Amino acid sequence: MSLNHEKFEKNIFRMGIWTAIVVSFGGLAQIVPLMFQAQVVQPLPEMKPITALELAGREVYVREGCYNCHSQMVRALRSETARYGHHSIAAESVWDHPFLWGSKRTGPDLARVGGRYSDDWHRVHLNNPRDVVPESNMPGFPWLSENLIDADDLAAKMGALRTLGTPYTDEDIAGAAASTQGKTEMDATIAYVQSLGRYAPKRQQATPAATVPTPPSSEPVTAPVDPAAPADPAAPAAEEARS
Repeated sequence: MSLNHEKFEKNIFRMGIWTAIVVSFGGLAQIVPLMFQAQVVQPLPEMKPITALELAGREVYVREGCYNCHSQMVRALRSETARYGHHSIAAESVWDHPFLWGSKRTGPDLARVGGRYSDDWHRVHLNNPRDVVPESNMPGFPWLSENLIDADDLAAKMGALRTLGTPYTDEDIAGAAASTQGKTEMDATIAYVQSLGRYAPKRQQATPAATVPTPPSSEPVTAPVDPAAPADPAAPAAEEARS
């Protein structure tokens, strides 16, 4: 028995129900398989949770809205991997609650920024970005150097994250207060930023070019000339300017 499509086109209520059913099946087909893929839900090898100090910095990062201008997701595009490094993978964010991939880049992506600059550079940059990047439109955050970390609240946050799957141990939680004692929000933010990309896959190195074997003769060897190549090749392009 065939169904007359006019029955659905003329009845908005019936059309809505069947549309919802079809969309639900499509969504399940996309989402459910991901829940059973080990490479999606498992962390990277040797990956460890961020420390108490880094977690405090992440809280400051979220509170100050840094994710509104900085993404933490390198897309699998040549232009991005050439600038930032290996593209982001799901296993890197398995313990992120909430995730901070972002959707806008007023400033550069930070997924691989850890270790690229010194702590002192970040300290100056957070106090007044234009001291190190004159064209920057990022606001300064000088008050971070004056605010101490709330260590008592931090232990409770680590316990909550453990219930969500982050493998913090009892020792990690118990030592949160001692490890952050006397530390400012500036110290914590710098520690968090320096942790970004710590376990990221390394960029593959280019295969070295083959060398021309030296003949037994003592006469110098000249490389063959490509007739299509210009006599004086242009210099390599300048490194892409940082945002």
